[in-house]
Amino acid sequence: MFSASLHAQNSLDELFKKFNENSVPYISVEELRDLKKDGNLAILDAREFEEYEVSHIKNSLFVGYNAYSPEIVSATIKDLSTPIVVYCSLGIRSENISEKLKAAGFTNVRNLYGGIFEWKNKQNPVFDSEEKETDKVHTYSKNWSKWLTNGEKIY
Repeated sequence: MFSASLHAQNSLDELFKKFNENSVPYISVEELRDLKKDGNLAILDAREFEEYEVSHIKNSLFVGYNAYSPEIVSATIKDLSTPIVVYCSLGIRSENISEKLKAAGFTNVRNLYGGIFEWKNKQNPVFDSEEKETDKVHTYSKNWSKWLTNGEKIY
């Protein structure tokens, strides 16, 4: 059912209306690029570890989704007002993790609109488990892969 409805979606906005609550503000790829230059920022990867190992945004902290632990985040990010950007493949799982961060008291949390797919689609670098730049992006499944238009799709 989930994958059948995915094919019916024509835009990210439609996809997010169906699967997200819009409970966490989005941040665009361009805004994240600008924030990364400033440096005072935590970027959290809310995908599964096998996805993170294939590629991730440089200097992001793996927090996972199914095995997410608020203790890991709290141990790493002490200041609850630190700007935090959470991403996943597109922005659905990251909204769920962002909600958990907000519930834990973090006050400056945003969800990357379009996730790592949009990051890569807009010509930004991603890095593998050895921190080498790669063109590969784990697309979670063949159904989700339609949203990645730049890069090598890995399932």
